Amino acid sequence: MLIVCPACASEYRIDAERVGTAGRSVRCAACRETWFISSDEVTTALFEEMEAAEEAAAPAPPEPEPDPVPVAAPAEDPPRRPRPVATKNRKRKKPVRRLSPALAAGIAAAVVLPLALLGRVGIVRAMPQTAGLFAGIGLPVNLRGIDIRDIAAFQVPAEGGNPARLEVEGDIVGVARERVPVPPIEVEVRDAAGQPLYRWSVPGPRAALEPSERARFKASLSAPPEKGRQIEVRFATGPASTEVRAEASR
Repeated sequence: MLIVCPACASEYRIDAERVGTAGRSVRCAACRETWFISSDEVTTALFEEMEAAEEAAAPAPPEPEPDPVPVAAPAEDPPRRPRPVATKNRKRKKPVRRLSPALAAGIAAAVVLPLALLGRVGIVRAMPQTAGLFAGIGLPVNLRGIDIRDIAAFQVPAEGGNPARLEVEGDIVGVARERVPVPPIEVEVRDAAGQPLYRWSVPGPRAALEPSERARFKASLSAPPEKGRQIEVRFATGPASTEVRAEASR
């Protein structure tokens, strides 16, 4: 894919797969400017490369056979040598190339799907039930602009007069292009069947996160439920709460 530095307009061509579907920050080798390549820009570049590959692989239409040139026959009476008759080549009609139904459907999908992917944030805002469809094809929609990653949960046994406690920690990552506020984090303990046993909230590790910035959060619970087997972590407020599950070790 082709990227252009927003500061000095230097152009670079990089492999879109190296950027990844989540996007990443890059730095200009000329002016040292740093900017963020979003997942939407990566998706657009991938579909453009797919369309270019399909056009290059399409077979060329067969050349039509040349029409025979008519020649005048000699006169019978009186016998004489006929003069050559100048003929004009008739205009040949170019064959109409018809697309197969499969190819037509593929072209339509290649046009409609990128538009849907680029506007998937607006689609999910209008129809929240479509969030699962985008997540199913590996392009989840994050309306909040921050994500919860690398969850770890473990129990600390009782020692002396201190009761056992459950420790939960993980990373909050900024995935938007602008500074995003961090809401409280909600932790829920569930049993082996997924039924909630206990829920509590902790403040976010920072008031806000810059693009691609990462902050570690920690939550602790004294005397956790004995039947607890699963930990669910999500943001306590706001749209489309992010949920990350981790098994609680015993």
